[in-house]
Amino acid sequence: MREALKRTAVALTSGGISFALGGGYAGWALGGPEPEHDVDFLVAEPDAVRAEQVLADAGLRVEHPPEDWLFKVFDGDAMVDLIFRAAGEPVGQDLMDRAVEVEVLSVRMPVLSPTDLLVTKMLALSEHACDYGKVLPSARALREQVEWPQVRERTSHNPFAVALLVLLEQLQVAPAA
Repeated sequence: MREALKRTAVALTSGGISFALGGGYAGWALGGPEPEHDVDFLVAEPDAVRAEQVLADAGLRVEHPPEDWLFKVFDGDAMVDLIFRAAGEPVGQDLMDRAVEVEVLSVRMPVLSPTDLLVTKMLALSEHACDYGKVLPSARALREQVEWPQVRERTSHNPFAVALLVLLEQLQVAPAA
């Protein structure tokens, strides 16, 4: 997965595509635990088609799953998700603009800010996907880098995120509101 992460980031950069590393590897790049499943990148929705072409031209195999909010690229067996709609909302350039430059595996790349990373993870929670165990390690590892008032404001419409914030407060990961 590490090689797929680097290859994808270099191809997107070379192709002039604005992007940000997201998901578990963003958390890892910012000091959290290393994920085991896949790599996630976010691209602004208007750039998705061009990003797909850039990655295909770089020799990555592109696949379109039934979900209409991402496409996948493969470097061998390693899977990379390219997300252009998160929690039902189009990924915008504003999210890319807030990304922080981080050296990840010797490649400098934009990584979602700790606050944006936690918000995207929390907004993905729903009655069909409510695994707090996937969010808790990142929240714990990044807690001192997160703007908690922003997280509360931006996730206040999601009852699963609100409940997680209560748990995070009780665990002394997040400061009390």
